[in-house]
This record gives sequence, structure tokens and C-alpha cells, in this order.
Amino acid sequence: MQKYTQLTYEQRYHIYLLNKQGYNQTFIAKSMGRNKSTISRELSRNTGKRGYRHKQANRLADERHQKKNKAIKLTDSVKNYISEKLKEYWSPEQYKTPTN
Repeated sequence: MQKYTQLTYEQRYHIYLLNKQGYNQTFIAKSMGRNKSTISRELSRNTGKRGYRHKQANRLADERHQKKNKAIKLTDSVKNYISEKLKEYWSPEQYKTPTN
């Protein structure tokens, strides 16, 4: 199974430089050893009114990462809480776990 890695600040800077010099996405991807769809997604997600800027792109990516919903860890106390509420015939929509 392939492991995916996020783009680093340095890689975003590399994209910025080559994009600014007019190179296409395929060339940028090959020069970095990345798939061209990765470069395409990066440019489409992080290109603003003033074009692709690596600092802004890195900040936006960090913000998206922070906003991402984190999975709830099913500790014993959370499992017990859920079990109690289900025994009381509560639906999952009626309660929030203690970590929410």
C-alpha cells in the first residue's frame, strides 16, 4: 500500500518558482518526483487572486489541516457512556460524547 505524504514548505516553494517561470504542471511534477494530479490539486486549492504563492499556500494547507474533524477515541469511558445512552433508547443524534 502506498503511503501518501503532504507537500512540505520547500516543495511548495519549488512549485512556486517553476510555476512563476512558466513551466507546466507535468514538468513540475516530474522534477519533484510527484504525480501531476498532486501539483494540479495544489495549484487549484491554493492559487489566489495574485497567483500561486508558496507562503500563502502553506498557511492555507495548515488551516485546512487544523479544521479537519478529528476522530473520537473510543476509550472505555466513552464506550460506557454510549452504552448507557443506548440502553436508555437514545439515538446517536440525541447525545454527544463527552469529548465533543
